[in-house]
Amino acid sequence: MSNKLDSAAPDSAPDFSVVAIGASAGGLEAFEAFLRACPDDTGMAFVFISHLAPDHESLLAEILQRATRMPVTEATQQLAVRPDHVYIIPPNQEMTIRQRQLQLAPPQLAHAQRMPIDTFLLSLADDLAQRSVAIILSGTANDGTLGLQAVLAAGGVSLVQDPASAKFDGMPQSAIASGAASHFLPVARMPAMLQQLSKQATLPQRLLGKAGHHSSADIDQVLLQLRSVTGHDFSRYKKSTIGRRIARRMELHQIEQATLYVRYIKEHPDEAKLLFNELLINVTCFFRDAEAFLTLKNTILPQLLADKPSDSVFRVWVAGCSTGEEAYSIAMLLAELQDERSAQHQPALPIQIYATDLDDDAILTARAGRYPASITSDVSAPRLARFFIKEESGYRVSKTLRDMVIFAVQSVIKDPPFTRLDLLSCRNLLIYLEAEQQKRLIPIFHYALNRGGVLFLSSSENIASTPNLFTALDRKWKFYRAVHAVVSVPHPAPHYTTPVTERQHKLQEKVLKNMFTETNLGELARNTLLQAYAPASVITDSIGNILYVYGDTGNFLRPAPGQASLNVVDMAREGLEHKLREIFATAATQLPDSAAQEVAIKTSHGFLRASLRVRQLPAQTVIAQADKDSQVLLLSFQELPDLPSAGQSGLAGTADAQSASAASAARITYLERELAYAKENERVTVEKHQLFNLELKATNEDLQSTNEELQSSNEELMTSKEELQSLNEEMININSELNSKIEQLSDMQNDMKNLLDSIYTGTVFLDHQSQIRRFTPQALRVFRLMPSDIGRPLADIKSKLAGDDLQPDLQQVLDTLIPIEREVRALDGEWYLARMQPYRTLDNVIAGVVLTLTAVTRFKRTSEAAQLAQELAEGIVNTVREPLLVLDAALQVVSAGRAFYDYFGVIEADTVGRKIYDLGAGQWNIPSLRQLLEDILPQDHVFDGYAVEHDFPGIGRRRLILNARRIVTVGGQVRLILLAMVGIETLDP
Repeated sequence: MSNKLDSAAPDSAPDFSVVAIGASAGGLEAFEAFLRACPDDTGMAFVFISHLAPDHESLLAEILQRATRMPVTEATQQLAVRPDHVYIIPPNQEMTIRQRQLQLAPPQLAHAQRMPIDTFLLSLADDLAQRSVAIILSGTANDGTLGLQAVLAAGGVSLVQDPASAKFDGMPQSAIASGAASHFLPVARMPAMLQQLSKQATLPQRLLGKAGHHSSADIDQVLLQLRSVTGHDFSRYKKSTIGRRIARRMELHQIEQATLYVRYIKEHPDEAKLLFNELLINVTCFFRDAEAFLTLKNTILPQLLADKPSDSVFRVWVAGCSTGEEAYSIAMLLAELQDERSAQHQPALPIQIYATDLDDDAILTARAGRYPASITSDVSAPRLARFFIKEESGYRVSKTLRDMVIFAVQSVIKDPPFTRLDLLSCRNLLIYLEAEQQKRLIPIFHYALNRGGVLFLSSSENIASTPNLFTALDRKWKFYRAVHAVVSVPHPAPHYTTPVTERQHKLQEKVLKNMFTETNLGELARNTLLQAYAPASVITDSIGNILYVYGDTGNFLRPAPGQASLNVVDMAREGLEHKLREIFATAATQLPDSAAQEVAIKTSHGFLRASLRVRQLPAQTVIAQADKDSQVLLLSFQELPDLPSAGQSGLAGTADAQSASAASAARITYLERELAYAKENERVTVEKHQLFNLELKATNEDLQSTNEELQSSNEELMTSKEELQSLNEEMININSELNSKIEQLSDMQNDMKNLLDSIYTGTVFLDHQSQIRRFTPQALRVFRLMPSDIGRPLADIKSKLAGDDLQPDLQQVLDTLIPIEREVRALDGEWYLARMQPYRTLDNVIAGVVLTLTAVTRFKRTSEAAQLAQELAEGIVNTVREPLLVLDAALQVVSAGRAFYDYFGVIEADTVGRKIYDLGAGQWNIPSLRQLLEDILPQDHVFDGYAVEHDFPGIGRRRLILNARRIVTVGGQVRLILLAMVGIETLDP
């Protein structure tokens, strides 16, 4: 967990963290809430994975961009992620990450079986390990749970949205139930948590220093306290792995010293259990390292099965089985190999698979055999159909597969091993143990295996410390055969004794006390008399189930072979069975006869004559019976003396021969009657049995057919449900995006409405047929419009314009696409500027005409007044007899009087618009005039009687008396100079 989060800038710390955020239904709101709460300079890269519709263009990037100032980009192939950037998964793509580059590929699984969040998180854990951060937000089902476990096992951080704050809590609940959530909290608090973890990223370094005797001692203190509470010793596990997980718990509780954390465990016993779960690494999957299991099935197991005698048992031990995926994987392989042996007419071997783990919660999960739907990425479709049962929440292993595996809680370090094994699988366990503990375990594994047994390790483990105990079968996938040339004696495992609890002591005292209770003398006498004179009896219900046994019934009843049964018919000895069956067959319709019936019973010493008597007891007197309407029967058995035989009569000597003959005939008659009765009972029984078998067979065929149909229908319904659920999630995401877009459009529409209402311009939107589509309130000043007029031609609406028909201009704009602008007058004297231009869509399609009417009455009147004033001024200037010039601030001629043109012999075209100094080839470039215009006049607004002498070409030398006035308009925007020549004298040359 060291430096798990790093908020430094990319230039100083290029090995930044990548935060993967997954959600499905309801995820858009959670995404936006996260980005709004997230600063723009965290130094981390953010990747958002959602369930998107494959055939719908995603608006997710556009929507999320409004929630953050970080750049939001839809992922492309091999796009390198950068800090303080946001990346979005594109639709219909499977995204992974390798060397901090996003990789895209077409999905391989069916639409309903895709797990895009798990896929990305698994690759993130492999690529970034401790710098990976996984966050699960709102969503249904369980996508993301396996990926979250992988990130946590790799040393990364896992955050889950608090289910109470999630719009859909399926994914958060699944992640929390798996134990893979290091923190779960509301979305708005997640960015702060990430920054907090970033600041605390140096804590594991204080626990795991390289020379760190102190850090090792700190960890030992924690483990010692953990052992005293749970009884499990982790001191032989690797300190680096243990330290990261201890540091994670310390970070959660804001504890920076190991001694304080030890005290915290003492004060909070539940923390020991949480730390214990944190130290256990339960990350596995079905057929992990698929090539290794392929080698196991094709090479290793066939040879092991071939070497086994037909009368032996094939024994397997999966040590450290976690939640059972590996044990079930091996069981599936063995079941498939058994089928192959049966197809080749080879006998099937009994199989015993033992799977153990230290984590009792993981064992409970393995025993339940329920796994999420994401296992479809690891288990093939044929195996799913054969070994699993589809359920609403995922898959459950079939009973056949479940019965092959025995799960138990066991510590490979302190508990004795299973022995006489043919295969021992211990994968990804040794890598977490110190080298010394590995050396202790390998001889124990060797001792547990039969001669030629196989040890199966993970690709990152080896047995280099004990090379003389095993030979390698496959070095790549770590299959080793046990060599028993040397004696292998396992090391004695540590043993921890637990004192007898107070509750156990009390239970023992109670048992001993009950053994010496006082004896009731009356009850003792009654029992003695009954045993001496009462016949052996049993009390049964109406179908023969024994409720109570009195006396010795050994000569009449015996335990039936096969499955244990307490039915008196099943336990009856030969000769008694048929009579009892007849009694119980008629007991439901009529009261059994209470008269004694003589029965011949076959025992191990010959035939026995017995009397059978049946009595009915009231059901309410029998404690064992709750149904008062049912019958309770008392069956009494009493031995009868044997009939005298012919041999016995001969021995008497004096007995009468006829008496002996009569006795013999009676004996024969009795036996013949019993034989006939037995044959008749046998015939009736056989017929009933055959009829029952036929009915049962027909019913079984019907039930089997119905079951197959129901199973097929159920599979189709489950498939349809998965597809509908996936489609529903995508539709929810699309709906969220569209709602966000609608809100954006609504805001834009509100802005546009307020804009149109705030400007003093009437606007009418028309379609191709000049029909009204929309209009603004200001248009009512010109056209008599109502809301019901939308859709009517504008020509049908009476306007307030004075004789101006805009329809031809509107049609011309539609035909030529050239805007038209002109002024129109209303009947009330108001003037409007009518602008007509084509209505263009964003796709540059002409969809009609836009007519705007801007009120210009004030401007029109001002313009007319200005025009009148200009004409008046020009008339005055032209009427004055003295030459007159009007100049602007740049000394350019704005206007000149007619007298000026006549006196100096110039024309208007050569005068107006030119500087005064440039007039007449520079004849007005007079120094004294410059002094007047540039120096004197700017200081004095008015100057009269200023004399200027100059020799003008064409008219000779003249002396001019000038009056000048500087005129500034209101606001100071226009500056004019009025120059009048009030006196002109001719001077001699």
